[in-house]
Amino acid sequence: MAVDTAVRARNAEIADQRSLVHPKLDRRRSLDAVDVTTSTTRRDTLFRRGLLAADLLAFAIAGLLAVHVANLRPGSALLAVLVVLASKTMRLYDRDQALIAKRSLDEVPALFHLATLVTLVFWLGHSFFVKGALPPDHVLVVWGVLFAALPVCRALARRFTTAVAQEERCLVLAESHEHRRVDDKFSTDPRLRTRVVVHLPLVERRADSDHPPHVALEHCVRAFGVNRVVIAPDGVEPGVVLDAISRATALGVNVSVLPRICEVIGSSLEFDDLGGMTLLGVRPFKLARSSAVIKRAVDLVGAIAGLLIGAPVFAAIAVAIKLDTRGPVLFRQTRVGRDGERFAMLKFRSMVDGAHGARQQLAEQSHGRGLFKLTDDPRVTRVGRFLRRTSLDELPQLLNVVRGEMSLVGPRPLVVEEDERVVGHHRRRLRIQPGLTGPWQVLGSPDVRVGLEEMATIDYLYTVNWSLWTDIQVLLRTVGHVFARRGV
Repeated sequence: MAVDTAVRARNAEIADQRSLVHPKLDRRRSLDAVDVTTSTTRRDTLFRRGLLAADLLAFAIAGLLAVHVANLRPGSALLAVLVVLASKTMRLYDRDQALIAKRSLDEVPALFHLATLVTLVFWLGHSFFVKGALPPDHVLVVWGVLFAALPVCRALARRFTTAVAQEERCLVLAESHEHRRVDDKFSTDPRLRTRVVVHLPLVERRADSDHPPHVALEHCVRAFGVNRVVIAPDGVEPGVVLDAISRATALGVNVSVLPRICEVIGSSLEFDDLGGMTLLGVRPFKLARSSAVIKRAVDLVGAIAGLLIGAPVFAAIAVAIKLDTRGPVLFRQTRVGRDGERFAMLKFRSMVDGAHGARQQLAEQSHGRGLFKLTDDPRVTRVGRFLRRTSLDELPQLLNVVRGEMSLVGPRPLVVEEDERVVGHHRRRLRIQPGLTGPWQVLGSPDVRVGLEEMATIDYLYTVNWSLWTDIQVLLRTVGHVFARRGV
């Protein structure tokens, strides 16, 4: 293997170790050793300070409102200290160091607790913070503004910091097939600003090698200015993985591990500490009855409200479709739903009438890796092109939601021939109703939303890890996709 040869030939010039270097590495960059610890620490500190500034800005916004509803005393400035100390205690400044994808929406439950704590202290100690009375409705308004400002300011801070910070450079410590998986993930979402620059095998295969893996790891981390080591321990002895993690953390870089078990159980687990022995408790892979009732109630309320509010839009779209081309307003297609039951999914017709008959002729042009996807489908009409960009063609599926065939959020409903290709544990994705939108549709870059296997994995993990907050996150991200005209 070329990588192994380069590892064993460590005494050769670094510029000649091309098998170790990711193809996209800029070779004009000097390969002189750099202070990796300083570089990584500087990058992590920049994110921490950005989040600190965001929290103080959110507090200032809520404070300006409080000035209008109450006569504040100078002691109210101590609440800013409380915001910082509480955030630090809740690890809201340290979380980004461990993560590659830094999403502010994931922090909203913690920020809810933070805003509630600060507002509660403000209310209980109002005699110290405020001159005069403090009506409860004023307290509620201040809480609402603080809770809304925290995630917005943090999202803006992360976006700014990501833009100005240096690109995160990664070393992947894994076998060749895992190298490709990680490369594909990082390369399809440029917003991460993360790049794989070095590949190394996790296990040295030659016992007589003069340059063992730890020498190669430490050398490459310093030579290429690596900020993060990604370890994929597929089929490797636990002791080898622990040793790799220990060596990487000792170098002062961040470490991420790709455990294959999470592809089956996702995050649906709890850590169970038995006096020094840690067990992973896996939650059942099904919705509890109460969760199913809540999800269905949210679906009905949301779908009915959408149908009533969107009635004028429905009528305008129907007229536009009729004026554009001949054919029905609605397109009905058989899809596979919960527990494999088939149903007729509704959409506004965005193609010429009878377009499904030309599917076989266009199959060779599909780039969906198991899913039928065309970049420029010749069957799409002028009105249909607009409907697809804005996702308005999906609106009739609200009727499917009311009928109980679909949910507002859920796995992607597949056509029969695509569903037949989903096998193994991925078929558990059918344990809940398919969704009008879902996590697979709102991942971000359109390049990510390709591939039947990847889609089935994402939908499966959504199913086993379901929570009401997950659905709310998907719906919020869907709104962003619709306004950005990325489609859903």
